[in-house]
Amino acid sequence: MSIVNIRTYLEKSLTIDDSDWEFFTSRLKLRKVKKRTKLLKVGEIENHISFIDKGVVRFFIPNEDREKETTFGFCFNDEFVSAYDSFLTQSPSLYELEALTDVEMWSMSYEDLQKVYKKTIIGNTLGRLSSERLYLIKSKREQSLLNETAEERYLNLFEERPKLIKEIPLKYIASYIGVTPQALSRIRKRIT
Repeated sequence: MSIVNIRTYLEKSLTIDDSDWEFFTSRLKLRKVKKRTKLLKVGEIENHISFIDKGVVRFFIPNEDREKETTFGFCFNDEFVSAYDSFLTQSPSLYELEALTDVEMWSMSYEDLQKVYKKTIIGNTLGRLSSERLYLIKSKREQSLLNETAEERYLNLFEERPKLIKEIPLKYIASYIGVTPQALSRIRKRIT
């Protein structure tokens, strides 16, 4: 696990001077969580924005009947993950985050991120980039639900993340693309 992955990812969009990088990384904490660990539960306030170095995280709305939970997002390696609306407003979350695999990530608290914003040249740019990327994931999901068939959503997910999709249980993929597990089985049969 290397903190270098974050710098490589960020430097695709901006240049980070070494003193800013040192201050930024001094605020990061390595978190390793086991598969099926809840990273955030309904009613809790999101206090971290994290960068996934390894693993898959699921966003979902829980239900007493686990078969009726609604999965509405996934985050993978080299992506930021957070219940960002709760993080920004520091208000209770209406959904949960769960590790679908063992996850290793670099996390920064809300308080430390505010310090990075104030004390570094690139702080606000970092905040903007992470929020833009989280927004684009959300926007892409909404557009997909409005404009694509379930089969197209499945194919796009499979195309974007062919290795990682194998780690996601089919019931979560079905919920994510808006169909029942049985309908997903039919889609998969048609494709193969």
